[in-house]
This record gives sequence, structure tokens and C-alpha cells, in this order.
Amino acid sequence: MASTAPLSLGPVGLEPFESKKQEGTETHRRGSDAESTKTQVGSRVQATALSSTDEKNLDDIYNEEYPDGGLRAWLIVLGAAFTTFSTFGYVNSWGVFQAYYQDTLLKDSAVSNIAWIGSIQYALVFIPALITGHAFDRGHLRVPLAAASALLIAATFLTAECTKYWQFLLCQGFAVGIACGVVYGPMTAVIGHWFKYRRGLATGVTAVGSSVGGTVFPIVARNLIPRVGFPWTLRVIGFILLFSLGTANLLVRRRLPPRPMPGGLLNPAAFKSIPYTVYCFAGVVAFLGLYTVLTYIDVSATSVGVSSDFSFYLVSIANSASLFGRLSSGLATDRFGVINVLAPMSGVAAVMTYIWPLARSRGSFIAVAIVYGYSSGAYVSSFILPIYHMGGIEDVGRRAGMAVTLTAFGAVAGPPISGAINTASGGYRAVGIYAGSVILLAIAMMLFTRWLVLKSVWGKF
Repeated sequence: MASTAPLSLGPVGLEPFESKKQEGTETHRRGSDAESTKTQVGSRVQATALSSTDEKNLDDIYNEEYPDGGLRAWLIVLGAAFTTFSTFGYVNSWGVFQAYYQDTLLKDSAVSNIAWIGSIQYALVFIPALITGHAFDRGHLRVPLAAASALLIAATFLTAECTKYWQFLLCQGFAVGIACGVVYGPMTAVIGHWFKYRRGLATGVTAVGSSVGGTVFPIVARNLIPRVGFPWTLRVIGFILLFSLGTANLLVRRRLPPRPMPGGLLNPAAFKSIPYTVYCFAGVVAFLGLYTVLTYIDVSATSVGVSSDFSFYLVSIANSASLFGRLSSGLATDRFGVINVLAPMSGVAAVMTYIWPLARSRGSFIAVAIVYGYSSGAYVSSFILPIYHMGGIEDVGRRAGMAVTLTAFGAVAGPPISGAINTASGGYRAVGIYAGSVILLAIAMMLFTRWLVLKSVWGKF
């Protein structure tokens, strides 16, 4: 009888079953991997499609018609004007504080040392633009504006308590300057969101706030210091800033959504453009001389026998005249081109800077203040506008920020250089020659920029 071999349940006996199971599992795994790969590819394609769609939508938004007017757009301009009132208007009043500190609180300090407080203010109005411009391009406006507004008000109240040079340097120099810079920094880009064909006019109206502030703050300081003292004068100014900055925070808004831009805080590629680079350095040179007259006109008037009760008003007169310069240049730049307006107006400012040290009477100082204020106001209000024509609107905050930050080097160095020249020469004639000459050099660089862009000696730019 043949014996029946027992059924093996060992590994050999199970091998055919396991083999089939493994084949099935492997087939399932390969199918899953293929499906997963297909899903990932599909997701990437979908993401790319969505990204392309989003980019197309942003292109459509950025290329649509600008409001260029209307209630909402002009309320934006009003809010921006309150920021220039609170920043440049305040900073442009430095000449009054320079004269007061020289005669009273800081009379033991050198004139050039006191001038550093104002110079740091001027410089720091410009330096933060590098950060605020980039932040604006990325969609940040309201929080930085509110925080800087609070700092500016607080720094003004703290200045009221200062008695020593280093305290004034920290509070009125650094703190006020940084706060003004963060408040003012994005305003040019904000106007660019709402205006295109009437951008010059809107910018000019915005800059009027600076003239009004530069008129109001010196008058407030001159009239209140003898009556209520320096500390309460600064507190009153602080309350004025509380109102103006509060209104600005309520009104100012961006219109366009942020657009992703390659790169970070800086856009070094912008400096590959020779016109952009030349124009940036023209701004540096211009500000080496541009604030000299506003800083020293009242002190120089007092030094030749003009009453100090009157000389205090020269800064206000110059700033009042600049109001008309800013408005008229804003209208003219839209029609004739920015540099075509800024060059001749800056030329008049240079001539008046040469003439200023020759003034000896109240009438001659008034004439200098009016003509200089009118002509210099055009450059201060509109010098950033050519940057709009050197690239796209989506990156204007960063490009403008880099340009404005560079000009800070001129703003911080100009008045102390003038003060040092005054100390060395014993008068203001050499100061006028220095400041007027650097303004003329800046004009030559502006005209060279126009030639680089247009490839022509003359044309609208």
C-alpha cells in the first residue's frame, strides 16, 4: 500500500501562497505610489494654475484705472497731509529751537553740536523709508503708522522734561526723527495707489501739510515759550500732534493688495539702472545744502542786529511761502515733467542761498525767506516723483525707500557742515557759498538723469 505523504505546513508548503500574497501587495503598493505621484503632480499643476491665475488677477488689479480723484482719494490726500504736517512741518521748525537752545537751555554747547540734534531729526525722517517702503509693499501700513504716531507724541512730551544736551539728542533728535520717518515713509507710495495722472497735484497737496506745520509750530513756540515756559509749550505741541496724527490714522489707507516681489529689504538690481543711481545721489547732494537757510536764517538775522522777536518768524515766513511752491510745482510737474520743474526751482533756491548772507535788514531777510521758501518747497515736495517712472508701481515703496534713505546722508551732514564752516569763518558768507554750490551740483546731476532717460537734452521728464 502506497503511503500518502503528509501535507507540509512548513515554509516550503506555504511558499506558493505567500508568493501570491506578496505579488498582490507589491501590485497594490505600486498602484498606490502611482496614484500618489499622480495626485502630487496634479496638485503641483493645480497650484501652478492657481498661482498663474492669482498673478493674472493681480496684473488686472494693478493695471485697472486709478481713481485719480473722488471723495475717498482726496480724503487719503488729506490724511497724508496731516502726516506731513506732523513730521516735516515739525522738523522744519527746528530753526526756532536751534536759536532758543543757543541762547538759553544749551548756551554752553557749540553751535555745530546743537545743530546735530536737528540734523539727526532730518536724517531719521528719511532713513526708515528703506524699511517702511518694503513693509508697505508687503501690505503693512496701519500698525507701523499707529505705533510711530504714539512714539512721536510721547517723544514730544518727553522733550518737555529735558534739561541736558544728551537728553535733547535722544528725545528730540533720535526718537522724534525715527517716529517721523516711520509715519512719513509710506505716504508717497500711498498716494501712488490712488493717483496716476494727477499724482503731482496730489503729492503737492500732501506736501502743503509740511508748509502749514512749518508755519504753525514756530509761531506756537515763539508765542508760548515767554508766556508758559518751554515745558508747557512742548506739551501743547504734543496735543496738536495727538489731533493731527489721530486724524491721519483714521483716513490713510492703501488701495491695492500686496504683490509678492522677489528679494528682501533691498533691491540691488535697481542700481543697475544708471538714471536711478545718478538721481539717488543727486538727492544726497541736494540735501547737503538745502536745509542750511531754514536752519540758520533766524540766527543769522539776529547776528546782524535784527530783533530776535522778529527773527523767530522768518522760519514761519519761509514755510508759508513754500506752501505755494509745493502747490504750484505739483500742478506744473503733471504738465511739464518733474525734473523740468525741479531744476529751475532749485536753481532759484541756490541763488537765494548765495544772497542770504548779504541780507542786513528786516525787509531783505523777509525777501530771502519768501523766495527761498517758495523755490525750495518744490524740490522737497516732489523730488521722489521721478522714481515712479523708473520701475513698476508694485515695487515703488522699496525703490523710493532706498532713494530716500540715501538722501538721509545729505540731510544729516548738511547743517553740521554749515555750522562748522560758520565757526571756522566767523560768519555766514562762506556757508552760503558752500550750500548754494552743492545745490547747483545737484541740479546738474538731475539734468544728467533726464538726459540718460530721454537720450535728449530736452523733453518731458
